[in-house]
Amino acid sequence: MKKVIMDFSVVENIALHTNYSLLKLTPVSGIDIPRMLPGQFVQIDVDNSKTTFLRRPISINNVDYNKNELWILVRRAGAGTDALMRKTVGERINLLLPLGNGFSLDAAASDKVLLIGGGVGVAPLLYLGKELKRRGVTPNFLLGARSENDILELDDFKAVGEVFISTDDGSAGEHGVVTCHSVLSQKWDKIYCCGPAPMMKAVAKVCREINAQCEVSLENMMACGLGACLCCVEKTVKGNVCVCTEGPVFNIEELTW
Repeated sequence: MKKVIMDFSVVENIALHTNYSLLKLTPVSGIDIPRMLPGQFVQIDVDNSKTTFLRRPISINNVDYNKNELWILVRRAGAGTDALMRKTVGERINLLLPLGNGFSLDAAASDKVLLIGGGVGVAPLLYLGKELKRRGVTPNFLLGARSENDILELDDFKAVGEVFISTDDGSAGEHGVVTCHSVLSQKWDKIYCCGPAPMMKAVAKVCREINAQCEVSLENMMACGLGACLCCVEKTVKGNVCVCTEGPVFNIEELTW
């Protein structure tokens, strides 16, 4: 898939939480957003942070081709993301996109499909759920968070499919981590997952136990996004690979977990 560098303008900056912002962007040039797959990501140039020299990799949260909008969900993690969260309507952001390989979209309409996200790991699942639904597959979501206040984009997910919640403190949904949620006692044909590595490894273990296919989106540290810097190398059954070019999405059978 062809990679492009484009200037986008901020259409909206929605504060979802003290540490999370949803940026809605549209190309400055007015040309159509290039086709992108759920699970791919962008590299964002942070031009108003004196201590940020490298682009920041961020998952594609949603693409609205009718409005020509790209959504990115930003979590405050340092100076770079803090600068992005302060962007105002009309400001420009330069993006390199689309990068990496996305989730497979080969689920059948008859398959029971569950999308599991933890924290900011929910970001790529919204676009994935919408794309699966467009293809006739019914998506279900299991969203994990520390508390009720940390659940992101809940209304958007509810508009796409049934949503199950798991919180560490029990303030919403079931009390505990996502792998303890009762919904996993059901029969699932395919599970997609994104979140902290320990969570994804636990989900992978459950998927093997219930004989469900599973794909995970890794969040290894990335610098270039093009496979040149080797920051994001992951060990797989076929050897070490760059997550930014071979992933970030992998079938768990490809990993050494």
